[in-house]
Amino acid sequence: MNAPAKIQETKAEQSLDAQFNALIAEKTQTNANQRKQAWDAFKAKGIPHRRVEEWHYTDLRTKMRDAFALAPTCVPKADVLQGAGGLESYRIAIVNGRFAPELSSNQELDGLTVTATDGVVSSELASKDAMISLNQALVQGGISIEVAANAKIEKPIEIVRYTDGADVSSYASTCVEIGAGANVLFIESFEGENGADYQSNAFTEIKVGDEADVHWLKLQVESQKAQHIETLGIELGAKVNFQHFIYNEGSSLSRAQLFVELKGEGTHAGLRGISLLQDQQHADITLYVNHAVPECESREYYRTVVDDKARAVFQGKIIVEPAAQKTDGQMMIKSLLLSDAAEINAKPELEIFADDVQCAHGSTTGDIDEDLLFYLTARGIPEAQARKILILAFLSEAVEEFEEERCVELLEAMTRKWLHADEMVSE
Repeated sequence: MNAPAKIQETKAEQSLDAQFNALIAEKTQTNANQRKQAWDAFKAKGIPHRRVEEWHYTDLRTKMRDAFALAPTCVPKADVLQGAGGLESYRIAIVNGRFAPELSSNQELDGLTVTATDGVVSSELASKDAMISLNQALVQGGISIEVAANAKIEKPIEIVRYTDGADVSSYASTCVEIGAGANVLFIESFEGENGADYQSNAFTEIKVGDEADVHWLKLQVESQKAQHIETLGIELGAKVNFQHFIYNEGSSLSRAQLFVELKGEGTHAGLRGISLLQDQQHADITLYVNHAVPECESREYYRTVVDDKARAVFQGKIIVEPAAQKTDGQMMIKSLLLSDAAEINAKPELEIFADDVQCAHGSTTGDIDEDLLFYLTARGIPEAQARKILILAFLSEAVEEFEEERCVELLEAMTRKWLHADEMVSE
């Protein structure tokens, strides 16, 4: 029998090989061993391609034609960081994968501890996905964020991730531990130099203690030429309220991966988001929600607007383990296609091993409702404006469900800006 043909290394994989060999020579032996393990895991898989089921709709091997050089240490001017749109917050700045204290808040905040790390962590997820393994092999820096038990953090904690420069790549790692009974809002933004072509790969682990209340908003506003990959590993204790929202607007290619583990009874996890795509953008949201214990709820609701030749991908799987009786899991993706050339691939799934559950999933795709459009234009509203009104209404349902007033106002403003609807009559 002939041996299976070996897949030839791409130019990007050859570049990554050279980067790793150069990086490993600079690190301590302990660090080098951990990085080598991650690198071996990456090499065993290579850059994901369409024959990898989880990456079937996002052929990164084809799209990632080269791997840019690792971004150098630098400190840009503070005014280039967009962040949370002027909200009063406690800022943690990460530039080119490294903690930037010069651009971060310098005052102490009761109940919050922030520590710079080398970014290399011990994680079971690192072996599950090639891009997590790559992150851990090449990670340039990281931070550890600890929120004390019962802490009530009034200001949003703002994590600004900025890639400075063109034709560079950044790899960052973050560990977040939220104590039992804590109440906190995180606003995480991904940004870069306007018009610059760069690659960003971030890996974040979040562990939430019992009875904590956590809201997490992600703003993906990278350069329109950038490639963006972020992976979240989320572990939830008992009686937790965890709400996560993705605002997806930037990058030529983006992928958000969420691995959520509900490990304590009575927990509610809400995962929501909107993607606004145009030109030839490609945006992929892939998530796995594992119900491991009884009497938990999860909601996965995403809405997408796709125009021109853009492509949206949604893959979501709710897994209910045998012990997770009385699970309530609901997943729905709704998409608007504004162009005949636009495309959406939606794949919601259920994998249920318990018999006393309430679970459902679905997907809808269509154009703007012609009857509603006629209703508005018949009342004298120009068609272009009427379309924007209907798109805003479609997106607002998802935004308002986030139930964090400060974030809802910010998201509505960003959505209107994307639609060029600031001067539009809202009636």
